[in-house]
Amino acid sequence: MQLSDTSQMAIQFNTIAREKMGDKVDKFCIFNVNDDVNHRAFSIDFEAYNYFVIRLNYDKGRFGCNIIFGEKLIALNNSQEWWDEADFDVFFMELQKELELRIPDKYLQAHGWL
Repeated sequence: MQLSDTSQMAIQFNTIAREKMGDKVDKFCIFNVNDDVNHRAFSIDFEAYNYFVIRLNYDKGRFGCNIIFGEKLIALNNSQEWWDEADFDVFFMELQKELELRIPDKYLQAHGWL
């Protein structure tokens, strides 16, 4: 079975996330893949820092992350908004910064992340 281009993009994100964030990310789940040529979209849920569940949404070139907090989503700021123009080094640096601001320092230190 050959994967769609959109599914391959989602898998590529997972691979890059693991390369950039190492053991800080885990439990990736790709869903809501839409591979229509005129409307590509997907979502990925993953765990960050064994602390937050994060949702990345990609829709027609634009993407961003949210913390899942019950039924609510908390948007995470990032300067990289367009997939084709994104510098993923910057994206993951900013994502880590946004997440670490919301996690107690004692927790990060206990896990060797600070």
